[in-house]
Amino acid sequence: MSVNVNRSVSDQFYRYKMPRLIAKVEGKGNGIKTVIVNMVDVAKALNRPPTYPTKFFGCELGAQTQFDTKNDRYIVNGSHEANKLQDMLDGFIRKFVLCAECDNPETDLNVNPRKQTIGTSCKACGYRGMLDTRHKLCTFILKNPPEASEGGSATVKKKNRKKDKENGSGSGEAGNQENFDAPDAVDGDDDDDDWGEETTKEAQRRRMEEISDHAKNLTLSEDLEKPLEERVNLFYNFVKQRKENGTVGTADKEILAEAERLDVKAMGPLILSELLFDENIREQLKKYQRHFLRFCHNNKKAQKYLLGGFECVVKLHKVQLLQRVPIILKDFYDADLLEEDVIFAWAEKVSKKYVSKELAKEIHAKAAPFIKWLKEAEEESEGSEQEEDQDDDENVEVVYSSSARELKVETVKAEKEEEDIDIDAI
Repeated sequence: MSVNVNRSVSDQFYRYKMPRLIAKVEGKGNGIKTVIVNMVDVAKALNRPPTYPTKFFGCELGAQTQFDTKNDRYIVNGSHEANKLQDMLDGFIRKFVLCAECDNPETDLNVNPRKQTIGTSCKACGYRGMLDTRHKLCTFILKNPPEASEGGSATVKKKNRKKDKENGSGSGEAGNQENFDAPDAVDGDDDDDDWGEETTKEAQRRRMEEISDHAKNLTLSEDLEKPLEERVNLFYNFVKQRKENGTVGTADKEILAEAERLDVKAMGPLILSELLFDENIREQLKKYQRHFLRFCHNNKKAQKYLLGGFECVVKLHKVQLLQRVPIILKDFYDADLLEEDVIFAWAEKVSKKYVSKELAKEIHAKAAPFIKWLKEAEEESEGSEQEEDQDDDENVEVVYSSSARELKVETVKAEKEEEDIDIDAI
C-alpha cells in the first residue's frame, strides 16, 4: 500500500507516492532489533540513500543502526512499531526531502564535506538553499555524501573496462570512455556554479548572509561528537558568559537553543541552578522562572536535574537554606517547575549523587512537611468532587505563608465562626 510522500497532503491523486513502511521485529532480550524490510523502496521514492532515513531513526530513538547493503537489510536496534517509524519518517521528509519553498519532494542534496555544508536544490521550483546542520544526521550525511554511491558505480565501470582490455575487445571504446571521464571529474568538483548567476547587490547581500550562517554551523557536527562532559562544559561557559556580560536575563531562548544544539537540554536546569541561584534563591526563582520553564515544562528528566541542582545550592549555602527547604520546594511547585509525581519519587529515595548522604537525609527531613502537605492536598482534591453536595461538611484548605518556614493545615468552619482553628502545626 502506498501513501503520500507529504502526508499532510490528503489529496488521493497526489503524484508523489511512497510505499508504506514495513517493520519486522527479530530476536529477543538484549538482541532484539527491528528490520525495515522495504527501506530500499521507500528511500528510492524519496530520492535519498536508504542509510539516511535509517540513521535518522537511530538519532531520534537513541538507538544503534546497522546497514547490510549487500542484502538490503537496514536495522534499528530495539523493538519499534511500523506506525511509530512511519510518523518518524514524516519528520525526516520535512527536514531532508521537502522543498522549503514549494513543499515538493523533487529535491537533491548537494553535500560539501570540505565546507561542512549541505545544500538542497528543487527541480520543481528551482529553489536553492542550505539545510540546518544542527541535527545529528547531518554529521552522518557529511561523512557519507550521496555521491559516494555514484563513485562506487564508477569504480565498477573502470573494472569492467579493464576486463574488456584484457579480453582484447573494445580498446577503442575504452579510449573514448577515458576522454569522457575527465570532464565528469571537473563537473563533479564544481559545486559553486550558482555563485555567478546573479551579480546584483541584493544577491550579493543574500549570499553573504548565507556564508555567515554557515560559518556559525561549521563546528556544530564536531561539538556533537564530543563526550557529554565536554558538551556540558561548553554549555556552562555559554551561560556563564551571558551572566558576566549582563544579558542572561533576556537570553532564555538563546540558552535553550544552545542546550538543544549540544544535546544537553535535560541537564540544563542543573547548570542554571549552579550559575543563577545562591542564598537568595526565592527572589532569583521569580527572576529566572521563564528560563527554567523552557527546560522543565513536560520534561520529567529535566525536573529531576533541577532537584539535583537545588540540593547542590543547599550544600553551598546550608546555613541560610536548609531550614527553608520546604518553602523553596513549594516555590518550585507553584512555578510549575516540578510535577507531583517527580517530587514524590524524589522524596522516596535519598541519593548521594549530588551531595553527601548525610546532607541528603537532612534535606529530605526538612522537606517532609511539604511532601505531607502535597499528599494531603492531592487526596483532598480527589475527594472534593464527592463532597460538593454536602452542605454541612467542613472545608479544609491549605494555608501557606511565604514569610513562614513551616506549612500549616487549617480547618475552616462555617462562615459565621470568626476564628480559625489550627488543627495541625507541621
